[in-house]
Amino acid sequence: MKITDVQAYIVRQPEVSLIGDGTQDSVIIRIDTDEGIYGLAEVDSAPYLVKHAIDMPDSHSAQRGMRNILLGMDPLATQVIWDKLYACAYYYARGGAGMHAISGIDMALWDIKGKALGVPVYQLLGGAYQRRIPAYISILMPASEEEVKRLVDHHMTKGYSGIKFGWGNLGDDMNHDLRLVHAARKALGPDKLLMIDIAMNWREYKVALDACHAYAQEGVYWVEEPFRVEQPELFADLRKATSLNITAGEELSALGEFETYLQKGCVDILQPDLSRCGGLTIGKKVADLAQRFQVPVIPHNFKSGLLMSATLQYIANLPNAKYLEYCGQETVLSRSLITQPVTVSDGYVTIPDAPGFGVELNMETVNQYRVR
Repeated sequence: MKITDVQAYIVRQPEVSLIGDGTQDSVIIRIDTDEGIYGLAEVDSAPYLVKHAIDMPDSHSAQRGMRNILLGMDPLATQVIWDKLYACAYYYARGGAGMHAISGIDMALWDIKGKALGVPVYQLLGGAYQRRIPAYISILMPASEEEVKRLVDHHMTKGYSGIKFGWGNLGDDMNHDLRLVHAARKALGPDKLLMIDIAMNWREYKVALDACHAYAQEGVYWVEEPFRVEQPELFADLRKATSLNITAGEELSALGEFETYLQKGCVDILQPDLSRCGGLTIGKKVADLAQRFQVPVIPHNFKSGLLMSATLQYIANLPNAKYLEYCGQETVLSRSLITQPVTVSDGYVTIPDAPGFGVELNMETVNQYRVR
């Protein structure tokens, strides 16, 4: 089997707001083969940069367009392809959008591999430790306590294990943040998980420490990305000084960064995003590394059902997976990009067992919102 084409589709809703909502646009990667089998993946990144990394012409032996690298290669050789992409795009793909493009390509190749062999991807990763996973709902933090309550009441009827509020204006005003957190806990009641994603917006360690002590009184389960991720020492210090779980991982690229975070004791829970960390090829190694350090993995997943489908296959193979992050942003792309949306039943999501990732694109949605 040989790769015959690699395409990157950008889909984008008509109006995009400058908020922390990655479901407003997306880039979809499709890889075709000479046997008619194709693979699909979605990347949570800057869509135009990812597309350019795939489509660009070659200009240097370490600065090649990824489509040109892939044509004619065996799609089942996922590790070989990963290494070649990294070497031939070394100047621009050691991190950022270049690594995100590699990640999406890698996921699409695993989708092909599963389809070619007639098995779900979790079987290729080593099997399933679980076939159902409890989900928590993940949404943006609104500005008012009343809206916090409305969102909790709206979403929690599906039985989610808890709710994560993130981004918005969190981190700008500690007192305002605490009022919002208190409102969330009051609306949730004592038995559901409450997580807060500060989105790297704390700029002073003492502010972060004081906020975490206050959040602990509200029963917050974790605080996510309290600082910019290039400050691992601050993560480690905060983790030692607070009873809350400290989490991060979605911004990390490739294996070395994850190893640094684990070695320095930065996190209680690791959150790799398959579309940024290097795909399933690296995601599997991250999971093995985290297991050695006895740190649970709860992947970041804030996109449509297409990325969620790959994440679910990954979760199936995690021996210590606790929850699925279920994106609660109700945009046209988040809800209709695949033909059979991932659904929650009594707070759980069943992991698909069809070949590959087990999903198909809704081409009506793709064609309506595709940027030409």
